Amino acid sequence: MTDPAPEPPATRRPTMVDVAKAAGVSLKTVSRVANNVATVRPELAERVLRAMRDLGFQRNNAAANLRRGQETSTIGLIILDLANPFYSTIAAAAAEVTQRHNTQLITASSGWNPDRERELVLDLCERRVDALIIVPTGDDQSYLRAEIDRGTPVVFIDRPPAGLDGDTVLIDNRNGARELVRRLINEGHRGIGVITDSLNSYTMGERVAGVSEELAAAGIAEQAHFTEVYSDKPETAADAVGRMLDAPDPPSAVFCGNNRILTGALEELVARRSRVRLAGFDDFEFAHLLPYPVTVVGYDTRALGRLAAELTFQRIRTSTPPLTNYVVPTYLVDRGVDLGTRQPAPRVAQG
Repeated sequence: MTDPAPEPPATRRPTMVDVAKAAGVSLKTVSRVANNVATVRPELAERVLRAMRDLGFQRNNAAANLRRGQETSTIGLIILDLANPFYSTIAAAAAEVTQRHNTQLITASSGWNPDRERELVLDLCERRVDALIIVPTGDDQSYLRAEIDRGTPVVFIDRPPAGLDGDTVLIDNRNGARELVRRLINEGHRGIGVITDSLNSYTMGERVAGVSEELAAAGIAEQAHFTEVYSDKPETAADAVGRMLDAPDPPSAVFCGNNRILTGALEELVARRSRVRLAGFDDFEFAHLLPYPVTVVGYDTRALGRLAAELTFQRIRTSTPPLTNYVVPTYLVDRGVDLGTRQPAPRVAQG
């Protein structure tokens, strides 16, 4: 028997060539064993398998599948910000689904940069992922058309794509905002402050549309105070609330377009010991501990990731059905503690 060849350097992965040398067989024999070809004599197959174990050889299944035109058992997920709990929750829920399908989820963050999004998408396509799940940013995803035409399933999450049609999983932003404003109106509020970030965002545009529709339905649209801020920093929202409260006709309630805005508004209201009614979109962790009663629009964030991943596997199996649009419902939740009574707000209340 041929003496085993020296082990390959620890700085690189062992190859089929290394296995062939160690087992004293041809490269073709190693390839046949790696691909489970039954015609290899048992004693040769055992030598090859022993050499693979000794060397720590791992077969490159992705490369093998690419040569055969088969699936790579990988799905790409592109979100906006890995540090944001909203997106990390989506990623965790999607990963649970892909794990059940013995598929690896490759997650990356575009950082709200359209160029970075495109770069990541094209890189994942070069790696021949079986499908893509994307939280789109920017106003053009038409660069994906060629890849979709080649048969790569793509599901868009949290906001629809621009420049092409696609499967989507969205939050019911408009109806959630309408329901919350209806609650404020039913409580007797007429002068309602509305603080948003950039209306170029699909989600914020939908939320403001819902607010405007409900104000118009109640005949009080002209009494609203609309302010648009262009920063994720809570202090910009605090400044906006301060200007509203210092106006000759200050609002009795404030609607915040997301939880970052609500945080800044809360800081200003607490500093002023104000009793202005506070409400906003997005429930968040520890909201029940806020030193001020608030009502927020909640929804199942995990459902966004789960539904997107499940829809992705449906598309992998069958790519021809009509486009699907899942809408995750919203609900109202009372949070915080009333500083006057020191009593916590009710945990959940449907508006």
